[in-house]
Amino acid sequence: MKKSLVLAMAMALGVTASAYAANPFSDVPAGHWAYDSINKLAAAGVIEGYGDSTFGGDKLMTRYEMAQIVAKAMAKGANVDKLAAEFADELDNLGVRVANLEKKADNVKITGEIRAHYEDYKDTANKDNSKLRSRIWIKGQVNDDWTYTAMLQNEQTFVKEGNSDNKGDEDTDFQRAFVNGRLGGLAVEAGRNNASLLGGEVLSNRADRVKVAYGKDVKLAAEYGKLANDKKDGNKSLGEEYYAISLAGKVGKLGAEALYVDVNEDHYLAGTNKKVDNDIWAIAANYAFDKNVAVKAAYLKGDVENTKGEDDGWFATVNYKGAKAAKAGSWGVYAGYYDLAASTIIANGWSTSFANDLRKNNGGFEGWKAGVNYTFAKNIVGTVEYVDLDAKDDSKADDKTLWSQVVFTF
Repeated sequence: MKKSLVLAMAMALGVTASAYAANPFSDVPAGHWAYDSINKLAAAGVIEGYGDSTFGGDKLMTRYEMAQIVAKAMAKGANVDKLAAEFADELDNLGVRVANLEKKADNVKITGEIRAHYEDYKDTANKDNSKLRSRIWIKGQVNDDWTYTAMLQNEQTFVKEGNSDNKGDEDTDFQRAFVNGRLGGLAVEAGRNNASLLGGEVLSNRADRVKVAYGKDVKLAAEYGKLANDKKDGNKSLGEEYYAISLAGKVGKLGAEALYVDVNEDHYLAGTNKKVDNDIWAIAANYAFDKNVAVKAAYLKGDVENTKGEDDGWFATVNYKGAKAAKAGSWGVYAGYYDLAASTIIANGWSTSFANDLRKNNGGFEGWKAGVNYTFAKNIVGTVEYVDLDAKDDSKADDKTLWSQVVFTF
């Protein structure tokens, strides 16, 4: 990059000096067309030239030299938002924080992900399922305290439930639309988003809701909403209104959470043709032995018994490391055992949907799952998981699924 280009940039910064210093550069005579601008920038301390008292206007320079000029202009209060975003990596290495400047330079951020998954499963027969899911996320900065987030999803079904022919089913939906912000000391979220309770074990499903939370180390949260409809089942929702309140905290390596949920007219708990109100109580604890190993256990109790008179359950999980999208070669393994009556959950966030099917139709489930994930390259993560579940009410309605997925993020 030529110094003449740097000069043009510096002139656009609007950096001024209250008084001109004596000509600091021997190779910029008083009659040069850029004399005044160079003199101003030198007097303001934005440019220094070389140690031999020359400016070197025709010489090439590195991105780091350019970043130093931008950093000095920033320190003088110059408006260099776009340049700060362009040289963000170099400025970061120089110890200059530019996050706020990047935010100003671009108030709207667009990201995306592509998920390709295949599952081979057995319930009453051997079947398979393959889908491609594409998501576009749009996040806008409303002001210093509030953001707006939206997500558009396209889902294509290639193979479904034992059919070897491509189904060709395709669906595009506006899946998310919500705002986040603060009102006084409260964190607030409102709109349609994925509602997750107890880490997705009790509920992981889209909902139109309002959620407020208070606290950091000890957090009290409450939410109220309506569970979204399920197009796969006649556009029928999981239930009507729901209320939830949770209290979570952490002391050292030990964390704990207590949860209460009230679901009005659960549409699936007692069969597809009945609607039952249900209350769920849950308490969970987790412990991180170090940065790699963590365990979690929970006890849950519902308000409706299955045909065996069961209305409670428990689960325990262990995690070792975990694949990180930003770090190629990172990996992790996880496993869990579950014994849950139907009324202890609403719809969990498992990769395979059959746990929820056993909950809807067979009084709950008992069994285990285990998986491994690996980052093949930056932003490319693969997962393989095996699930083996038995129905609570009917031992013939079991689930054995081998599930795999590759996720590309951008």
